[in-house]
Amino acid sequence: MCSTRSDDLQAIVRGVFAPICTPFAENEDVDYGALSFNVGRYAESGILGYLALGSNGENRSLSEDERLRVLDVVVRHKGPGQVVMAGATYEAQRDTERFLAAAADLGADLGLVLSPGYFRKQMTDEVLFRYFSSLADGAKIPLLLYNAPAFCGITLGPELVARLAVHPGIVGMKDSAASGIEDFLPLERPSFHVLAGSANFLFPAMMGGSLGGTVSLANSFPRLALELFEAGQARDETIGAPLQARVSRINHAISGTYGVAGVKAAMDLAGFVGGIPRRPLLPLAEAEVAALRAFLTGEGLLS
Repeated sequence: MCSTRSDDLQAIVRGVFAPICTPFAENEDVDYGALSFNVGRYAESGILGYLALGSNGENRSLSEDERLRVLDVVVRHKGPGQVVMAGATYEAQRDTERFLAAAADLGADLGLVLSPGYFRKQMTDEVLFRYFSSLADGAKIPLLLYNAPAFCGITLGPELVARLAVHPGIVGMKDSAASGIEDFLPLERPSFHVLAGSANFLFPAMMGGSLGGTVSLANSFPRLALELFEAGQARDETIGAPLQARVSRINHAISGTYGVAGVKAAMDLAGFVGGIPRRPLLPLAEAEVAALRAFLTGEGLLS
């Protein structure tokens, strides 16, 4: 079991994480050169770090060897002081355990664990409590819970999270659920932190006590995501409220409308390498890219 001092923990979760995409070449092979290029640019942007192998990283579309190599590239090319969170999205606990051990060996700082969802009717609170707590018992890196029912069909409730939050190896959660991060913010404490899982509610989450978040907007426009974070950190409603409205509008136009393919297209437009998604996902059509370009230009994000 890994435990982290509260001051050290704040240092590795206070900020903006980019849930980075996995770029694919035209033949759908992972473009590791493009990935290292992107991480190099993010390293200069001021963001705190990365979620590697999350939903934007198309985790479920990667082989195990690809997952580990992607994680290795991110760790090796991160900037000084940047933090790497490794996403674990497995059904069998032994696979999650194996991945978390490998992630620790590769140099990941944190593990982010999604609930198994295939047998969702059997995923009671007791089953999930045993799953997460026993993972944390043996993990070599601190773990965060990933509340993302849109991806696994399981919603983590406040009562379950409160029970898990006292485990010294479970140091926080990323909440991407539509049910409302405000239900979890009362659990904020020096040993457990609740991170926003979307740019759509980063500012109000920080006004409620959150230290930051993992937001897909940081893939294409990391500085804009940082501006919103800084407004939240300063608790500046004069700047933060209208900026949150703008960010939500932009985020809806990119990921809210088009999903991962939209995030990748926005990255390409912003000078990163998004590449294509891996089938069955399809890239944006030319007309969709043109519409996105026009929108982002109108927002002053492209020249």
